[in-house]
Amino acid sequence: MVIISYRTIREYTDQRKDVEDQLNNWYTITEKSDWANFNEMRQIFNSVDAVGNDLYVFNIKGNDYRLIVRIIFRVRTIYIKFIGTHKEYDKVNLDDL
Repeated sequence: MVIISYRTIREYTDQRKDVEDQLNNWYTITEKSDWANFNEMRQIFNSVDAVGNDLYVFNIKGNDYRLIVRIIFRVRTIYIKFIGTHKEYDKVNLDDL
């Protein structure tokens, strides 16, 4: 999968070192994957949720953090839209992403 962009993870983990390993692990696994659909992705990340409009929410670090991405499976591309704590996620309007 092509992930756009790692810079978002790097900038976030510059401020939040406690989640750096988990986000880098997600990135490494995801980059090496070649998912054709949501079901294939769920085989690797069983806690991921589809929330509509090609957006998917990953629980990171035991659900302390949330990662929202837009995935276009037909071109194997992932756009990182949001990284934040569970509390910050509760304030996100998915329609704005």
